[in-house]
Amino acid sequence: MMKAKHYFNWQGRIDSEDAERGLRWHQVIDKNSGSNDSCSLIGFACDLGVKANKGREGAALGPTAIRSALANMAWHAPTSLFDKGDIIAQDKLQIAQQDFAALIMEALQGSSFVVGLGGGHEIAWGSYQGLQQHLANSHKNIGIINFDAHFDLRKPAPLTSSGTPFWQIAQHCEQQGQAFHYACIGVSEAANTKALFDMATNTNTRYLLDNQCNEAKAKALLTPMLAEIDELYVTICLDAFPASRAPGVSAPSTLGISPQFVINMLHWLAQSQSDLSFNWQLADVAEMNPTYDIDNRTAKLAARLIFEMLQAKFN
Repeated sequence: MMKAKHYFNWQGRIDSEDAERGLRWHQVIDKNSGSNDSCSLIGFACDLGVKANKGREGAALGPTAIRSALANMAWHAPTSLFDKGDIIAQDKLQIAQQDFAALIMEALQGSSFVVGLGGGHEIAWGSYQGLQQHLANSHKNIGIINFDAHFDLRKPAPLTSSGTPFWQIAQHCEQQGQAFHYACIGVSEAANTKALFDMATNTNTRYLLDNQCNEAKAKALLTPMLAEIDELYVTICLDAFPASRAPGVSAPSTLGISPQFVINMLHWLAQSQSDLSFNWQLADVAEMNPTYDIDNRTAKLAARLIFEMLQAKFN
């Protein structure tokens, strides 16, 4: 296995006059093993999939940018926080995804919540594999909710890429004789061809277009799926948001969906676990590309989304 690279130096403002009431993320982070009722961060420093998908390169720097934005955020979650470092993708995407999956599986066995930091959306194939390996042969149904302007259901042409992860997952489910539970929220009709909408239909993908997104419609779409699954994996592609809010992505959106809508849905998902009998233990944020960011807007949005995940999960 390729070892994680703990290259990030967590540092930031210290309000010593406020003691423990003034703590920030950089002051509570640890690099030791996770524990029950804790959160682990794992970076996927990769844009090989973005390059293969003909997108703007630079997402390999994403995990560092997200951590930089997280460092000074106020700490409110009643949990422990661990940084497992990054998988550094070099020249073989599949190997990097396998290594990331192994690190995800290890973290899931030691922490109650794991958040992946991307990197291109090829992170999703690694995240899913890690969750499935963690579940081993339990035959539990995994559901995926993707907040994204794109289905990412492309067939490899000929290589897998940031546009293929959910096609890969669909193929894997078919091979294993399992149902493919996938919902994509925020789809741009202008950014997905008829062929991709056909693939969504053929794979029974649930989806909402970006101009249809509101909480009532999203909850109505997702509730039947959540009632059918045992484990939930949530992935957020930063290109789901308008370019004014998230310019630092490989494919900026002109319309996009509201960050507040996504935050509200994250809190709803956390609250729905007991009612609908599913477990949410894994999430990631993808397509952070600091090369094209403006005033760290995208990095700060990614950090706020992760902040809200922990607020939803642990408060």
